[in-house]
Amino acid sequence: MRQAADTKNRSTSLCEEIEELIAMGELAPGYRLDETELAARFGVSRTPIREALIQLTSMGIVEMRPRRGAQVAKISPQQLVEMFEVMAEFEAMCGRLAARRMSKEEQEALRIAHQACKEARDAADPDDYFHRNEIFHGLIYAGSHNQFLQEQAMNLHRRLRPYRRLQLRVRDRLSQSYGEHDAIVQAITSGDAQGTTELLRKHIMIQGERFADLIASLPRAA
Repeated sequence: MRQAADTKNRSTSLCEEIEELIAMGELAPGYRLDETELAARFGVSRTPIREALIQLTSMGIVEMRPRRGAQVAKISPQQLVEMFEVMAEFEAMCGRLAARRMSKEEQEALRIAHQACKEARDAADPDDYFHRNEIFHGLIYAGSHNQFLQEQAMNLHRRLRPYRRLQLRVRDRLSQSYGEHDAIVQAITSGDAQGTTELLRKHIMIQGERFADLIASLPRAA
């Protein structure tokens, strides 16, 4: 029983580590995930690796193909637009509820996360900003005080992690993102539900030049 629990914990940990490698671009869309190679990389047997890949497949981050094994999932440009459209609505809804429901303590935590994003922006460190940005948005999801919505938003957020990260590498996007965060924090802490809704929807949507820049970055990432 103890051994089974340890294996499950290890596979969950491996799932998170592999997901992070995908999000950070080390394992690009379409990359073939060889169980033996991954087992050697992490110093484990193939069993927890296989279980981790099954978890990632259930999340849509990895694809399992008959006789070809697992690979990092690829998203077509059309799918990418559609997923960001849904993500924008999830974020807008979370923001609207957070503006109405966040406690003073939760608002202060959001301000602290916003300050942490500023430090990463000032250091011109897109990877550090990426991680601090995730905390910032996670606080807004939690601030909605709607568990189901929070879970759905987090699931799609995780699915889009590699692409959200790539956006931050586009020139001037760090400063733009931080400026948008600043307006979002002010709207939430002032209780402006409608303003927060519009700001978050615009913050997440990719269209026009932003979409072209993201698509242009994909071949380099691969």
